[in-house]
This record gives sequence, structure tokens and C-alpha cells, in this order.
Amino acid sequence: MKVVPATEENIRRAAALIKLGNIVVYPTETVYGIGCAPKIPEAAKRICYLKGRADKHLPLACSDVEEARRVVEFNPAAERLAERFWPGPLMLVLQSKVDYSIWVTHGASTLGVRVPDHEVSRELARLSGGVIVSTSANKSGEPPTTTASEAAEVLGDGVDIILDGGRSPGGIASTIIDLSGTSPWVLRKGPITVDQIKEVLMP
Repeated sequence: MKVVPATEENIRRAAALIKLGNIVVYPTETVYGIGCAPKIPEAAKRICYLKGRADKHLPLACSDVEEARRVVEFNPAAERLAERFWPGPLMLVLQSKVDYSIWVTHGASTLGVRVPDHEVSRELARLSGGVIVSTSANKSGEPPTTTASEAAEVLGDGVDIILDGGRSPGGIASTIIDLSGTSPWVLRKGPITVDQIKEVLMP
């Protein structure tokens, strides 16, 4: 594992590693994330074992809204929320359009996606094919990490490279809302409040 500054050159290097099945830690506007190529089962499996997580699907970060539409089925509510809050700390859970491995989906027919409001994570996703796994860089059930050094201490040699972009400014994991059913359901409260979501969906 190597900690390197999140320069343009190192982001390209990290993206190349992702395409080869490696695991990368990177900054977002909320907390530090850990990612890989979602289409490489062994990489996703490594993240699940590293985090000690086997009960939820792995969320995804997309470089832009178009890439998100490529992997999940957007509905009118998703369109309105994405227009208002993306890029930003809001994850939308929608029906999947892509056949990812069990290590990504854990048997679910849905996926959580977002477009982060951080240039490093968006560029890393873009250079890696448009979509990367984006779960918090910590052990399951433990506090999220907000610096590269914290992530390195927690995850150690379990990851292949850590992009150091300074302290993540948010410190709170993204809001998650499930839009796959008949009515919206907030799965995790975060920087985007329930009232803000209501304002968009029920003006």
C-alpha cells in the first residue's frame, strides 16, 4: 500500500490500477472512499472481506449523470433529485440495468449510485470507465475516515494505493434514499436532509 498525493498523474495511475483489478482509496466531499472496478468480481470480493461487509450491496460512484443512467433505471423522482443535488452527497437506490457479480449486488436487484462533488473521485471514476465502487474506507460498523492517514491506519496493506487529497470537508457519509419502490424511503440520513428531499419531490 502506498499513499500518494492526488495529482493528475497519480489519479491516472490509480485508474490504471483499478482497471487491473486493484483497490484504491480516494477522497470524496463526504468521507474517504474505497473503490474498485465493479465488473471485476475478485476486486469487489476483496473490498467485502476487507470491510467485513457481506449483507449490503456495494454502492457506486459515477463520473456524471449519464454514466449513472447507464447502470440504473432512472424514474421521475430520480431525475428531479439528481438535477437538484448532483454532484453531491446523495445516493439514489434504483433498479439495476447491469449484471454485476454477487460481491457487488449481494443478491439485490437494485444498486446505489451517486455523482460525488469532488474532482478527484469524479475524475477517478471517469478514467476508470465511468463507474467505480464507492463505499466508505473503514471497517464495517466503525466510524468513516476523513484523511488518507486515517484510511491507511485502518485498512493497511489491504488496499493497493491511497490518493491523498487532504481532509474530506464533509465528514458525514452521504444521504441514501431508496427510489426503487412505490414511494421514496430514506435509508440513511446525511448532509442532504429529509426536508430538502421533500421540497424537491413534493413542491
